[in-house]
Amino acid sequence: MNAIVTGATKGIGRAIVWHLAANNYHVALCARNEQDLENFRSELAMKYPHLDFYVMPTDLENLSELRDFAAFADKNLGGIDVLINNAGLFIPSDLLHEKEDTLKRQMDVNVIAPHYLSKFFAQKMIRKGGGHIINICSVASIKPVVSAASYSVTKMALLGLTKLLREELLPFGIKVTAILPGATLTDSWVGTSLPSERFVDPDDIAKTIIACLKMSPGANVDEIIIRPLKGEI
Repeated sequence: MNAIVTGATKGIGRAIVWHLAANNYHVALCARNEQDLENFRSELAMKYPHLDFYVMPTDLENLSELRDFAAFADKNLGGIDVLINNAGLFIPSDLLHEKEDTLKRQMDVNVIAPHYLSKFFAQKMIRKGGGHIINICSVASIKPVVSAASYSVTKMALLGLTKLLREELLPFGIKVTAILPGATLTDSWVGTSLPSERFVDPDDIAKTIIACLKMSPGANVDEIIIRPLKGEI
C-alpha cells in the first residue's frame, strides 16, 4: 500500500507516518526543511528497512513546488492508495488587525494545496478503482476562533472541499474523510505552561486515521471530531 503525507516531519504528520509505516505502507512525504526530512527518512528506514520512504522538501505556498512534489510522489510510488493532506499554516490574529497577506498565505497551504493534490491523485484513484483521501481540518472548521480568524476561514473552506470531494468521488468508490482535531500538542504549543492533558495527543489522531483506513470496503467515515477531554483552550 502507498500513501502520501504532507507536513510530515512534525506533530500530527510525523505521528501519521510512523503509524502508516507500522501498517506496511510505503510513504512519500514532504515538509519545508530538507534536513528534517532526511533525518526522519533515516529513522524510518532503520526501523522499517523493507519499506520505501520518499522525501522531498516542499514549500506548499509555492505552486510550482507543490506540482513538483505531486509528480515526484506519483513517479516514485507508482500508484496511490491514500492521500493525507495534513500540512497546515497557522497565523494567529483577529480579522481586523491581521497582516495583508495573512489570509492568502494560509489559503495557499490549507486549501489550495489540498485542492490541487486531491484533484491530481483523485484522477489516478479513479483509474485504479479506489483510494482514500483524508483531510486534516480543525474544530475551527465548525466553530470559528476570533483569535485565529483567517485560519478559521481556511479550515472552513477545507471542510467544504472535503464534503464536495466526498460527493463527487462516491460513485467511483473513493473514500473521503475529514478529521477535525481540537488543540493538539504540537510545536505550535512549545513553551506552554498548560498540562498535556489539556491537549489532544498527535498519536491519537494517527491511530484514528489508521482505524478509518481499516474499515470494510463499504464503509466511509465522513467526519471525526477529536477534542481535548478537559475542554478547548
